[in-house]
Amino acid sequence: MKRIIHFILIALFLIPCCAVRASHQPEFSTAGFFQLPNSGREVFSMNPAWRFYKGAVASAEAVNFNDVEWMVVSLPNGIEYLPTEASGCINYQGEVWYRKHFTPADALKGKKLFLHFEAIMGKSKVFVNGKLLTEHFGGYLPIVVDVSDALNWGEDNVIAVWADNSDDTSYPPGKAQDVLDFTYFGGIYRDCWLIAHNPVFITDPNFENEVAGGGLFVAYDKVSDASAEVLLTAHVRNDSRKAFTGVVEYELQQPDGVQVAFLNDKIQVRPGKAFTSKDKITVKNPMLWSPETPTLYNLIVRIRDREGNVVDGYRRRIGIRSVEFKGKDGFWLNGKPYESPLIGANRHQDFAVVGNAVANSIHWRDAKKLRDAGMKVIRNAHCPQDPAFMDACDELGLFVIVNTPGWQFWNDAPEFAQRVYSDIRNLVRRDRNHACVWMWEPILNETWYPENFAKNTRDIVDQEYPYPYCYSGCDSGARGKEHFPILFTHPSYDGKSWGDKNANPKITYFTREWGDNVDDWSSHNSPSRVARNWGEQPMLIQAQHYANPTYTYTCYDALYRTPRQHVGGCLWHSFDHQRGYHPDPFYGGLMDVFRQPKYSYYMFKAQRSPRTEERLFETGPMVYIAHEMTPFSGKDVTVYSNCDEVRLTFLKDGKTYTYNKPVVKEGMPSPVITFPDVYDFMVDKAMSRKKKQDEVLLRAEGLIDGKVVATHEVHPARRPEKVLLWVDNENVDLEADGSDFVTVVAAIADKNGNIKRLNNYYVKFHVEGEGRILGDAGILANPAPVKWGTAPVLIQSTLKPGKIKVTASVLFEGSQMPVSAVLELESYSAAHPLIYLEKDAALITDSSSLQSAGTSAKSAVELEQERILKEQNAQRLKEVEQQQEDFGEKNK
Repeated sequence: MKRIIHFILIALFLIPCCAVRASHQPEFSTAGFFQLPNSGREVFSMNPAWRFYKGAVASAEAVNFNDVEWMVVSLPNGIEYLPTEASGCINYQGEVWYRKHFTPADALKGKKLFLHFEAIMGKSKVFVNGKLLTEHFGGYLPIVVDVSDALNWGEDNVIAVWADNSDDTSYPPGKAQDVLDFTYFGGIYRDCWLIAHNPVFITDPNFENEVAGGGLFVAYDKVSDASAEVLLTAHVRNDSRKAFTGVVEYELQQPDGVQVAFLNDKIQVRPGKAFTSKDKITVKNPMLWSPETPTLYNLIVRIRDREGNVVDGYRRRIGIRSVEFKGKDGFWLNGKPYESPLIGANRHQDFAVVGNAVANSIHWRDAKKLRDAGMKVIRNAHCPQDPAFMDACDELGLFVIVNTPGWQFWNDAPEFAQRVYSDIRNLVRRDRNHACVWMWEPILNETWYPENFAKNTRDIVDQEYPYPYCYSGCDSGARGKEHFPILFTHPSYDGKSWGDKNANPKITYFTREWGDNVDDWSSHNSPSRVARNWGEQPMLIQAQHYANPTYTYTCYDALYRTPRQHVGGCLWHSFDHQRGYHPDPFYGGLMDVFRQPKYSYYMFKAQRSPRTEERLFETGPMVYIAHEMTPFSGKDVTVYSNCDEVRLTFLKDGKTYTYNKPVVKEGMPSPVITFPDVYDFMVDKAMSRKKKQDEVLLRAEGLIDGKVVATHEVHPARRPEKVLLWVDNENVDLEADGSDFVTVVAAIADKNGNIKRLNNYYVKFHVEGEGRILGDAGILANPAPVKWGTAPVLIQSTLKPGKIKVTASVLFEGSQMPVSAVLELESYSAAHPLIYLEKDAALITDSSSLQSAGTSAKSAVELEQERILKEQNAQRLKEVEQQQEDFGEKNK
């Protein structure tokens, strides 16, 4: 069989597409490192073209098993596509099989070869050519397999993976999904890499099982503006037949490539043995990492033999910083007290349609959206999240609370605790070099575990990270809390001030989850849980509840009234997501499952600093009007802004209202602004009858030091005239690796582009070129219902770079219906070589082939005919409008 490998093309030499590419494109680590050219170490993506079967089947691991009838999928794969309302255990739980065929290149002979699965959900077994190489329990951490001696050269090889996400009490989370507040989903839902390097190599910490060892370990000590110590440990293994003598070489570079430090350490490694090299770099005047300035150095590590030849090496991005939790003195960053409470949110990686099978670019976009909203800390609820998300948090300045998998479940069987302990060790080993790690949360969330278990988890973290700036947190109501320096609790808040007579001055407090406010834990009705399509009033109530409700509750304002000892809190939850034990999704997110914002998202944005800086995330002043000017919109107008002054004007030359932010020392930075009794639909109607519709608007101007620095306008949406299309990608390119995808949003709009929020259309999509639609009519993905004016769709790349044309039309077309829209985008070459069989890739499931009738592409002629007909209809409608004006409506 033919082996196809598509190699990376350097972006600078690509033929430019119709749109200008963003200057910055995020990069993602592979198996914990970034590939270094000419190092002897190569990375191949194994994601494309796996044969897939849902269900139990006998002997599927055998080389000669007939899988020709199986469907073909690419990784990440979540078993199935699901509707946006996918809670209540409608997802599949059970056995699945994956089989990948490939012929390894002769150039890989003599190399050490490792398969690195970033995660496989549930119980899993990995076979190569019929031989069981590993078995794993748990769905969130790496599975690393040495396949060096398992491959056959010059012929077809088969990797077979069995996985099962059924309920199982023997490993965490352990709790059955129908009593769980999130969804397991399933499958090989993260990336799979083939790592190739020489027999003398830097090891993988998740494979070696060395306490505080394996691979590269970077820690810090004595960090200040003047200097910082970078502590370096490298674990080198020699799997050759000869003794190795050489050096471990470290080169530290600033972001601009300037070298700031260089050293090497001589090593001798006997055949079949490993050696740990330890060293230290002192950096003068370091560029310190913080949420405001997330500076990342490049640490290049090479292994050289005695002749100076590089035999292995790679690059890590590191951020030099210190974190200290000082009890009553609060949180200190880089040797100084941090200026304000750290406010953020919890995050599941659950996304619309695909569940947890999320491409790397989506993780970066999620982090970007959260950082744009002014967040500075994310809690990985309730499990270690994708390495790509950790990479993004490093780059975008988001602190992360790293959790071990678990939620409200304990099993007294010894194997359960041992598997929790194994998870803790492996999550520390995986994430220890990330600048974004703020603290570890090794305990099981909301669980009545034994007291000695809590102490054991804290001890394991300290064993695995025996250096400064390592902290663990625990629920304040949990057993064993006395073993932790950070306790999770709500602030003791009476509506005016924070106070707790029993607060231990040595303990730092943080709120791990805030904002949810249910009537009971079965019904789950809450002013915080608002689907975006429920409209203005529910979204306004949600935003006010999160900001500063009239009743006493943990909210943004309350968290800003605490003393330094209480250092902030994470909202539950950043995005809407699916649940197991409840039939409804969790609607409490600031954004929906497609990451479309609700009003509360803009309320959060208003809390960030108005200072403008050059960053990868949004900074600076903002103003947003949370009002749609519909016939059902309230008279009061709500505005969110971080400016000192806001002017609101109703009508083009109408009355202007002014708000000046009060100067206070406590409370949220930017309270919600309400301008009472401003909007009146009857005024809109009167202006419209006078043919002055264009003069009807709301304009908000944000001012700082008397100057207008931000503006937002809202216009009433008139007659639905056309479909709009845009890409929600945060300027991240679509990668042609067969796995990456992007959200394309269709909206129903009037002739001026104002989105018609109140309508009940469906939108059908069609794709041409190097893309495909994820999901079909069976899950309401295509055609898709319009909710609050918009209908998103997910467009996935193929394995070939090129142009993608998306056409969107209303489902039921007619001469008076909105005009279709066309959008063109482009995918770019994959970042790593892809290993797959071309004949298998040709069979990758394409849901666009399952589209219902009537979703074929429209020609340019048909689109032009639509436009012309719309113009003609507009003229004819004037007669109808005039006749209605003449009969019965003049004086109403």
